[in-house]
Amino acid sequence: MSETFAPAVSRSPRAAAFRAGLHRARIEFRQSATSPQEIWGALFLPVIALLVMYLMRGQKVPGVAFSLSSQSIPGIIGLNVVLNGMMGLAMALTIDREDGTLLRAKATPNGMLGYLTGKVVSRAGLAVAGALLPLVPAAFLFDGLRLGEVSSWLTMAWVMTIGLVAMLPFGAVIGSLFEGTQNVGVITLPMMGLMGISGVFYPLTALPDWLQWVGQTFPIYWLGLGLRSALLPDTLAAAEVGDSWRHLETIAVLGVWAVAGFLIAPLVLRRMARRESGSRVAARREKAMRRAM
Repeated sequence: MSETFAPAVSRSPRAAAFRAGLHRARIEFRQSATSPQEIWGALFLPVIALLVMYLMRGQKVPGVAFSLSSQSIPGIIGLNVVLNGMMGLAMALTIDREDGTLLRAKATPNGMLGYLTGKVVSRAGLAVAGALLPLVPAAFLFDGLRLGEVSSWLTMAWVMTIGLVAMLPFGAVIGSLFEGTQNVGVITLPMMGLMGISGVFYPLTALPDWLQWVGQTFPIYWLGLGLRSALLPDTLAAAEVGDSWRHLETIAVLGVWAVAGFLIAPLVLRRMARRESGSRVAARREKAMRRAM
């Protein structure tokens, strides 16, 4: 009897931490979703991108009689997934390291499990919400989007799910490597450059061959490709590499990145957690106060 009972007891603290993490995620998501500052921060770049695309609505996709602006809408959604998901998680981890939240989680039994569960789930929810919101004005401003088809929404659902699973672990890695929010911000610039060579706003086939290979190495390209396959007519596949949406390749590449992330992220997070101490938190607070003065 004791042999069957012991495992259940040993698992219960982790299960309780996981449930606490889900509760934390609901609270954080509700707070972010009702904060005007958070909402504006999530929508600022997509609004600018939609405005630029609307001004360029007369341009056509090279080789295809389709609006370049409409072709770019999935890229804007992918941009929001990356910024609100991966980069948002990195920024949140860094902020919580500065104010001591992470140290308090470390001091609680299974606290890191609950903390990371809450952060990952809440950032995933915010990324999905931030990705879907630009679709409302896009439906009225741009023609040719397949928003009325059930298959489009199903494709978008699995693409965003596997895309978030592939990229969120690396958001945790970035947040673990940098100790200040300003340092994390440095990553934004190369991230935007990576989006530029990943076919997010312009067909990858228009770039030099070597840049096409570089772009296809990273998950951002495959996330954008999957979203384009969901929202654009099948004839637009002619503007893609291989004249195909390449769903199987999308699943394979994003799956590889997901496996790599889940192998690397725990190692980096454990190393970061071991280094956290009250003196390091105090030093960060003092440094942040000097920046604010």
